[in-house]
Amino acid sequence: MNTLTELFAFWHEQAGKLGQQTLQHVALTAAALLLGVAVGVPVGLWLTRRPRWAPAVLGAAGVLQTVPSIALLGFLIPLMGIGAAPAILALLLYSLLPIIRNTVAGVQGVPPAVVEAARGLGFTDGQILRRVELPLALPVLMAGIRTATVINVGVATLAAYVAAGGLGEFIFGGIALNNPAMILAGAIPAAALALAFDAGLGALEKLSARRLRAVGGALLLALPVLAAGYWLPQAAGRLRAGFSPEFIGRADCLPGLTHAYGLTHLPNVVLAPALVYEAARAANVDVIDGYSTDGRIRAYGLQVLRDDRHALPPYFAAPVVRPALLRAHPELGPVLDQLSGQLSDSTMTNLNYQVDYLHREPRAVALAWLRRQGLWKAPRPLPPGAPVVRLGSKIFAEQYILVEMYAALIRGNTDLGVATKTGLGGTTICFEALRGGEIDLYPEYTGTGLQVLLQPSAAVLDSLGGRPAAVFQYVRAEFRRRYGLEWRAPLGFNNAYCLLMRRQQAGALGIASISDLGGYLRR
Repeated sequence: MNTLTELFAFWHEQAGKLGQQTLQHVALTAAALLLGVAVGVPVGLWLTRRPRWAPAVLGAAGVLQTVPSIALLGFLIPLMGIGAAPAILALLLYSLLPIIRNTVAGVQGVPPAVVEAARGLGFTDGQILRRVELPLALPVLMAGIRTATVINVGVATLAAYVAAGGLGEFIFGGIALNNPAMILAGAIPAAALALAFDAGLGALEKLSARRLRAVGGALLLALPVLAAGYWLPQAAGRLRAGFSPEFIGRADCLPGLTHAYGLTHLPNVVLAPALVYEAARAANVDVIDGYSTDGRIRAYGLQVLRDDRHALPPYFAAPVVRPALLRAHPELGPVLDQLSGQLSDSTMTNLNYQVDYLHREPRAVALAWLRRQGLWKAPRPLPPGAPVVRLGSKIFAEQYILVEMYAALIRGNTDLGVATKTGLGGTTICFEALRGGEIDLYPEYTGTGLQVLLQPSAAVLDSLGGRPAAVFQYVRAEFRRRYGLEWRAPLGFNNAYCLLMRRQQAGALGIASISDLGGYLRR
């Protein structure tokens, strides 16, 4: 019941954005469907005249259906940038198989006697196609369009990851923030759109051939109008930002910075966390969120805007462990603590640079650093039936490096085996995997533990005052009390959220701090 109350409250608060996202979702689906019909129907008709090509073409369209949608979008980003173009192309590719296949099936299903009768009346091939085959095949063809439409409505949620908007913005923001109401705020309208499109097109299939031709023609004329809704005037500003879903939704991130620095004239789009740096480097956006120790800051010529009002909380890294593991293997605690206080901001930035930009393997980078610090030991031979420690990580380079460091320390200093489960996604997935016992340990950040997982009141946040030691002690105590999980000592570096701009652009505009950015936007 609480979730439903929160859902309706969220819809009420975000009514304007919900309407905009729904319009974008419909527009993306309509644009892809229009292109799908424009490409798929002619290809299907051509295959009815060249049947020997049908297996190859349908096979290729089928292969496209098997490619994961997020992977397809990731492949298209370097070729087309961010925004609507890669999203619409991906949706088009997914819509081709049902449209082509049903066009072929519909035309081939026309009784040969009817075709021969038309030919006997002197109809040309073109007339037979237009006046006999297509009208009779139209119900089957519409079934293919109906299938393609429902597929596109679902896949269009992923468009939010490439700054194309749509209802996926709420869904991915809710996943990142562990907010069920926010997830439902996008998922329910998306499901409703799919059902509405399916019901509407299903009703069309039941019409007579004459009425179906008329209504189908009107629908095709309406699709460009619906697609044009995507390009209605949007909020404009002197600069454009691209932010990850978590940064947009977290109270201590964009909302907090907007309040502290007055960033009200900064229009932004949602991007997958892995794409924000690429979007800044390619000048698709001007301002992005990032992490202060990310190696791509140096590699891509970006500049961290100084948080001169200290609005962002500290994010000191530390391992979070299941206490049962430490009780069963007390020798493990001192081994994990070998990294405590050993990694400075500059050290972690350099390690990330090697992985993010130089494309070195995280394992090689981690082992090389351990050797330089004198912490590496050759792995011990494992006794039969040795217990296994399961290490997890989120889906970015720094986490991979830290997990490899812990794995090497455990192998070299204990008789325990190690299994790594890297790339588990965002905070919620790793945290729930730890609570559920699927993993035993993963690196987390004090700010994330505070703001995303604990979500204390404003009074508690004010009492902590952003002091690193106070934040760590509070997070450690609350994790023990609420979740029965243990935080070990921090590793030493503060991977805080930050705002970034291209160094050259920031210099030209005289922007060195977030206050400078707010002042520039208000001019």
